[in-house]
Amino acid sequence: MKSLHLLSSPILHRFASRSITTLSSSLPRRRIIVRTNRPSFPFAILSRPVSSGKVLAMASSSSAASPKHTNRLAAEHSPYLLQHAHNPVDWYPWGEEAFEEARKRDVPIFLSIGYSTCHWCHVMEVESFESEEVAKLLNDSFVSIKVDREERPDVDKVYMSFVQALYGGGGWPLSVFLSPDLKPLMGGTYFPPNDNYGRPGFKTLLKKVKDAWDTKRDVLVKSGTYAIEELSKALSATAGNDKLPDGLSRTAVTICAKQLSRSYDSKYGGFGSAPKFPRPVEIQLMLYHSKKLKEAGKTSEADEDQSMVLFSLQGMANGGMHDHVGGGFHRYSVDECWHVPHFEKMLYDQGQLANVYLDGFIITKDVMYSYVARDVLDYLRRDMIAPEGGIYSAEDADSFEFEGAKRKKEGAFYIWTNDEIDEVLGEDADLFKEHYYVKKSGNCDLSSMSDPHNEFAGKNVLIERNEMSAMASKFSLSIEKYQEILGECRRKLFDVRLKRPKPHLDDKIIVSWNGLVISAFARASKILGAEPEGTKYCFPVVNSQPEEYIDVAEKAALFIRTNLYDEQSHRLQHSYRKGPSKAPAFLDDYAFLISGLLDLYENGGGINWLKWAIELQETQDELYLDREGGAYFNTEGQDPSVLLRVKEDHDGAEPSGNSVSAINLVRLASIVAGEKANSYLTTAQRLLAVFELRLKELSVAVPLMCCAADMISVPSRKQVVLVGSKSSAELNNMLCGAHSVYDPNKTVIHIDPWSSDEMEFWEEYNSNVAEMAKRNRDSDKVVALVCQHFTCSPPVSDSPSLTRLLSK
Repeated sequence: MKSLHLLSSPILHRFASRSITTLSSSLPRRRIIVRTNRPSFPFAILSRPVSSGKVLAMASSSSAASPKHTNRLAAEHSPYLLQHAHNPVDWYPWGEEAFEEARKRDVPIFLSIGYSTCHWCHVMEVESFESEEVAKLLNDSFVSIKVDREERPDVDKVYMSFVQALYGGGGWPLSVFLSPDLKPLMGGTYFPPNDNYGRPGFKTLLKKVKDAWDTKRDVLVKSGTYAIEELSKALSATAGNDKLPDGLSRTAVTICAKQLSRSYDSKYGGFGSAPKFPRPVEIQLMLYHSKKLKEAGKTSEADEDQSMVLFSLQGMANGGMHDHVGGGFHRYSVDECWHVPHFEKMLYDQGQLANVYLDGFIITKDVMYSYVARDVLDYLRRDMIAPEGGIYSAEDADSFEFEGAKRKKEGAFYIWTNDEIDEVLGEDADLFKEHYYVKKSGNCDLSSMSDPHNEFAGKNVLIERNEMSAMASKFSLSIEKYQEILGECRRKLFDVRLKRPKPHLDDKIIVSWNGLVISAFARASKILGAEPEGTKYCFPVVNSQPEEYIDVAEKAALFIRTNLYDEQSHRLQHSYRKGPSKAPAFLDDYAFLISGLLDLYENGGGINWLKWAIELQETQDELYLDREGGAYFNTEGQDPSVLLRVKEDHDGAEPSGNSVSAINLVRLASIVAGEKANSYLTTAQRLLAVFELRLKELSVAVPLMCCAADMISVPSRKQVVLVGSKSSAELNNMLCGAHSVYDPNKTVIHIDPWSSDEMEFWEEYNSNVAEMAKRNRDSDKVVALVCQHFTCSPPVSDSPSLTRLLSK
């Protein structure tokens, strides 16, 4: 997706053509065909290569001896860098020490970028970076630098953009050769160690690059300099106008929805073909568009959009990409039927997916969707939250099959044999096996892409393929009893699974990803209030009261404020592991956290969270906003080692910082009043104008930005104002009512007229709200007003009445 944007620039067409010609004379050409945000499958292989299992067999056992080698990475905090601390490669972390060494020795830099739960990063480590032969080639002729992309997304962005522009795709591990002044010379993703099928291996490549550096250095350096100059022009667009044309603001959502509809998989759900990724921004766009169609009276078209979304959400929840035993979702499905996943679990997926399942529940009131949202959030509460409240980043795909095993295997923690299930579940085994399609021979046979190299022979990835009611009837059970049996079976398997070696936990706490999850926990605390009274769920859902979820959100926000925020400078740090990271925060950290704080406030959190969101927005504008050209850069631009300052727009596995910022600004403008509100809207309009061409020509790449463009064109955003004491139990009920109707163009404001702190805030930022609080102050009840187009409804004081009012 991103590569399409890069190569749509005429400048980059010239750059790509010139660079390929320059490099091909001395280096083996290699085209990386993998799309952005997808794993790096080399040489057009779109499933697991045969070698990956064999490669990991060479990995150290779970009871490793004292290391033979130790390099500079041993002093780092990043789990990914620490994984490479005992390679024979003389790794440096990104920094001046490495750059100075390259300049002093007059040798190129080999830059390797990945992350700790990246399967193909593990493969390349075992094949190449643990090899004494490869290490000698690297140590003799290069300065080798290892970067954790989750710690330094700014560095990753520079060189990923280069590889995407040059070769049409990218992925991790990212392998790039640089001049000592950090200009890119050539690059790719995963390279096998040896030549194979007429393609060069990593050892051959190292020799070729060294030879080119020795004999054609001027050409290489000139090419790298040109590449950075052209990328800088292409990735830092400016606005031609102060705002988008009115027509485009209103039609971008429709254009994007039509483009997505054309890629819809009517058999299995989802948009696009295998490998299938849960791209929540697509779901958000389609639900937003469906809402617009309903408002326009186009009910049948609206229902069509909505049915695509709901069928996709059902397919993901039923599939093996969903961890039925422990909760949460794996990264993506390698096949078209959501069955066999790539098993890593990423925090950014959990937060976004919980939110779209909450949306599914609001719209349908079907508890299947609230069950899945709870399933994700309860998995995070159980396995991913630090004692102090911050939320960890990821769990690996690979793990040892048993203690003392010689190698790790992908999915070992999550898959089951038929005999294991018989042994654990006893008399309930047959019911469970039929429900989850468990077979003696293994069940990874639903697609030719599920297990093309027979890595999972005899193993089962749980998947639901039949209707619950039909299965209950087949076993002559009520649906409730059938669900209870399945839940108890899952609990027994979970207990057995706990005895297996666990996948590696990346315990970094990243501000941006925590922001996404703060949003989900906060929203769940009120949206789940609409569940029918007496609703009970089975394991792995905990059946906690919805209000407990907002406590998790507040603790995560407090952790960030306490550990990663400077109260004097009002600046964030990017991540935390045994202390704050060296890297400053990036645009996504501010944008995603502000979004999470707005959700935290709107769902009943204290006024302090709203104050902090406003404070962070001011800092974001100071550090990242291009006041002349419009939109936000991804970095502060203070680090000379980061050669590109980019205005990111692509809504991929994570939304872009600019898309989220545009929505934040619209939301803030509906909370405050006067010049501050006007300033927020002006900034948002200018931001969107920067990406006019993108919205017009490739809207499918920016679905959340399309929603933002429509939001800013809405003549008057709906405001729900709740006036009542924070100590009142009825306030929680009214907040649940306020959030029980799906409407992305709605802002919820709650004010306690007996709180001097709150009244002072509203007097300063929106005196109209303060006046409403004074006029509707009633110690016996909570009063709700729904305002739009400068008029407010008559006050109501019970949740059902508020819900009816919002449903009109």
